[in-house]
Amino acid sequence: MQIFHIARAADWQAATIAGAYTVSSSTATLAEEGFIHASTAAQLDATAGRFYRDIHEPLVVLVMDDQQITAAGTAVVHEEAGNGERYPHLFGPIDPAWVQDARPAHFDETGHFVF
Repeated sequence: MQIFHIARAADWQAATIAGAYTVSSSTATLAEEGFIHASTAAQLDATAGRFYRDIHEPLVVLVMDDQQITAAGTAVVHEEAGNGERYPHLFGPIDPAWVQDARPAHFDETGHFVF
């Protein structure tokens, strides 16, 4: 299944050079959180609105396949987030080779998240 992670474009660019992406969310690192937050396609718009609306720098949406990540030895666990939904969490850094696409993203004039 495809899963998605919203990233600051600068963080993603740095990760492609370093060989690993270790930002968990808009406010925490993998080391601080213990996992990297991700979303399903159906959850992405709401996630962006809750956590990224006030970020005024370029964003990208990382598109990945959870089976490829698991096959590489990193656990992807769908966990309850306190709102009745289960979100995919990656228990390790993102290898840039797992990212099928890094789509530029932004909020349009109506507030809709576009990627």
